[in-house]
Amino acid sequence: MRIEIWMDVVCPWAYIGKRRVERALATLGEPAEVVWRPYRIDPTAPVPAEPLADALCDPAADEALRVCAPDLSPAENRLPVDRIAAKEGLGPPWGAAWRASSHDAHRLIALAEQAGVQDAVVEALLRAHFIDAVDIGDREVLARVVGDVFPEASELLTADAGEERVRELLLEGKARGIRTSPTIVAGDRALAGAQPPEVIAEFLTGSFAHVAERRPLPAEVERYRWAESLLEQRDPLGALALLRPLLAGHGDDRSVRMLAARAWYASAQLGRALAALEELVAQHPDDAYARVLLGRTLQRLGRHEEAEPHMRVGGALVPAYAS
Repeated sequence: MRIEIWMDVVCPWAYIGKRRVERALATLGEPAEVVWRPYRIDPTAPVPAEPLADALCDPAADEALRVCAPDLSPAENRLPVDRIAAKEGLGPPWGAAWRASSHDAHRLIALAEQAGVQDAVVEALLRAHFIDAVDIGDREVLARVVGDVFPEASELLTADAGEERVRELLLEGKARGIRTSPTIVAGDRALAGAQPPEVIAEFLTGSFAHVAERRPLPAEVERYRWAESLLEQRDPLGALALLRPLLAGHGDDRSVRMLAARAWYASAQLGRALAALEELVAQHPDDAYARVLLGRTLQRLGRHEEAEPHMRVGGALVPAYAS
């Protein structure tokens, strides 16, 4: 069984959630592969980091806290976390000292998966931030924190390794509807928040049965659906980023080309949209949607006379498009 945990290493509930997942798995006695995925609760955190005490005076900090525990008010979120952490065997001491960017930490976590030391790296980073209260936004500190379990970290950080992988995973998480840290995903089911171990265990038990019955989708189909989801969320550039491998490997697929054309149109890359749509209409003249989108693209380019016949044909094929 594969379990994904989407979380931010600067979210205290992620550390609490990690302990609760471990307890839940211990009670189930089921073999499981835990994979850690990135989520950013504070994507505007500065580099270099700033003292967290100063940052918490900013009203914008309340929104970051709300993302961690949406059921608690900011005041409630700040008060009980140390006591809850203590019940999970975390601290004392407890508490972050820095408002630090977690981007480089997530790079290390992504790279550590390939090296087979991901869980150890996640544990080291969470402990460094919440127990040792060091600045995990600093690359030298990061390399030192994980050096015992991931000695290649310093070289990889300097080389900017893992940048593309983390950005793609963040887009995937957005496409899949990840909205809080932590979120546990098993198959196509998700459990948001650092829930009690018994709740997690019940969720995983149900997920084990569901995954056993579910036929997994090909990776290309999942990627296509994620790109489509991003486009529906009005993130055409994100959709195009996820479509890039599909365009390279399946560029002749009609659905892939149409989704890319829609994303180019939505992101005002009208030249690319025009070229793709002209080719699609030439190959599939009865595709009403392609006709209409080609017409709209031409209209936005100021070529209204060329657009008119495509709009007319599209409306004739599908009357709803004529309105």
